[in-house]
Amino acid sequence: MDTPKDIYNTFKNNSEGLFKDRGSKFLAFGFPITDEQKAKELVSETRKKYHDARHHCYAYRIGPSDNKFRVNDDGEPSGTAGKPIYGQIIANNLSDILIIVVRYFGGTLLGTSGLINAYRSAANDCITNAQIIEKVLKSPINLRYKYELLSKVMRIVKEEDLEIDQQDFTEDCKLSLLVRQTDYERIQNRFKDIYGIELT
Repeated sequence: MDTPKDIYNTFKNNSEGLFKDRGSKFLAFGFPITDEQKAKELVSETRKKYHDARHHCYAYRIGPSDNKFRVNDDGEPSGTAGKPIYGQIIANNLSDILIIVVRYFGGTLLGTSGLINAYRSAANDCITNAQIIEKVLKSPINLRYKYELLSKVMRIVKEEDLEIDQQDFTEDCKLSLLVRQTDYERIQNRFKDIYGIELT
């Protein structure tokens, strides 16, 4: 059965991996992230911490689609580091994740295929050692309505088991709900069918 498009996996917490080949050491570090700024900060911190390493290559992916991602070879031959790391992220249906692989050169050139294998293997070890959790992508539906419609709104909330993000009943009722993307249009239409509800 295909995985729904609004479900993806990510790391629960940081993870580490290691791969060695002909004297070169590849240290992999995985981090759960939710934005590109955090990814940049973690890359910068790792560069400082392992300043004596020759390369600090990385890949990240944010959100379940491929529209927010980056790969970086950091001086390794093009396509031999960042892409193999990213390939492991994709192969494991991971997102909201950054993997950095730090290389200590061992004096022997590994060649293109050797590098690809090393960065892929280090990233894979990091993923294997991680505690992976499932996440569901949700989007907000914001409602405004009069008090007399409260019971109708809350009936839908209960029937659909919707997550309430924010609510305000000071003047008109205002409600912000978090809804799974696969259910979004259907649930939005349920609220639209109630006369007097404004979707904001």
